Amino acid sequence: MSSPPAGPAPASPTPPQPAANEEETGVPGLRSWRAVYLFVFGCFLVWVALLAVLTRWFS
Repeated sequence: MSSPPAGPAPASPTPPQPAANEEETGVPGLRSWRAVYLFVFGCFLVWVALLAVLTRWFS
């Protein structure tokens, strides 16, 4: 009977992790997280602009 070979046990293969920009967002029409962040930032800018314009208009 032979003994098992000395040394570290072989590591189990792990699936490759997708890059951050390749992960699915789950948001229809926005396929990357960069697009999601840009959309949210754009909406924020629109709201701030509307707030400024409407404040001047109604004051």
